[in-house]
Amino acid sequence: MTSFIIDSHKTRNVAQSWKEEPAFCAFCRIIENGAKAYKVYENDNVIAILDILPIRRGHLLVIPKPHYQRLSDLPPHIASALGAAVSKVANALTQAINSTALNVVCNQEYAQAVPHVHYHIVPAPSLSAATSSMLSLPAPTSTEEMHRREYLGREELDDEEAQVITQAIRSKL
Repeated sequence: MTSFIIDSHKTRNVAQSWKEEPAFCAFCRIIENGAKAYKVYENDNVIAILDILPIRRGHLLVIPKPHYQRLSDLPPHIASALGAAVSKVANALTQAINSTALNVVCNQEYAQAVPHVHYHIVPAPSLSAATSSMLSLPAPTSTEEMHRREYLGREELDDEEAQVITQAIRSKL
């Protein structure tokens, strides 16, 4: 994650969701099959799903099943299982999208929207004709403009596309 995004979160107040019980956690509901998600991978300790507001096609979240808010609080066996799953899922994703360029991020507290440890695995942008038009835009004049551009570039995950990419990734596991 870029430093301007991190800087914008340094002084934010702690969200009420950080003070609530895990029963209110969006990821815990997904893990318990109480909320819809496109599961790419699952074992006893970890689940990997498609992000519902992906930065790019194939954007994944790898989440430990036990509820921990902070990466620094994970017990060694869960941290190990999480690391192994990140590597396994990243490998399958690179094969499914035919590109090895990825960004792997785990935020702790600031810049972390859901108070449950998770890694983002985001395919790097391609400089195809579809994205090259972005290169002609003037540089953003503020942090707010950069955030706005990033947000406006994201679209809610389409069910049909989600099924296609989920199957493509699963087939490479």
